[in-house]
Amino acid sequence: GNDIKDIPQKLLRDKIGFVPQTAVLFKGTIKENILFGKKDASDEEIAEALSVAQTEHFINKLPDKLNSYVSQGGKNFSGGQKQRLAIARALVRKPEVYVFDDSFSALDFKTDAKLRSALKTYAKDSAVVVVAQRVSSILDADNILVINDGKCVAQGTHNQLLKNCAIYRDIVKSQLDPDEVEKTLKMNKEAVLEGGK
Repeated sequence: GNDIKDIPQKLLRDKIGFVPQTAVLFKGTIKENILFGKKDASDEEIAEALSVAQTEHFINKLPDKLNSYVSQGGKNFSGGQKQRLAIARALVRKPEVYVFDDSFSALDFKTDAKLRSALKTYAKDSAVVVVAQRVSSILDADNILVINDGKCVAQGTHNQLLKNCAIYRDIVKSQLDPDEVEKTLKMNKEAVLEGGK
């Protein structure tokens, strides 16, 4: 109920964890990059954020683990690795609102599903806004807004939109055939059962 223009910018920014479509990492170590999200984060908070972001697989293979060097822009990491580190940096803040601006597109499907599954528990007290072009990233969202030419043309769950929104149906058909929709929903459930940490 408050006009966003009346909220001091610092206060507003402290309430939001934002991950852009293009991950930005800074020269330093992995740990320093995560601490940029929350300067006083404990080792436990950092470990939890990194776990939710599904980074353990590649960080544990690095000789210096969290103290491994990150080149300017994170050029020594793959696109998916950079994106997961940027996500962990936002997660460690534990803000009231998370905004993921097409942040999952650089992730493979299984990592995407595991991360979103772990995120549900981790961010249960926060609002999570996911901007996505990939339908599989939002299939299980509570509320999907369909934007066309800069305007919201429909909103609802995946099933509601399939029934009531031709634009959404067309997007789904262009990305997934009917068998893939079922397979995607099944894989999402399996990833949830398999669990992310």
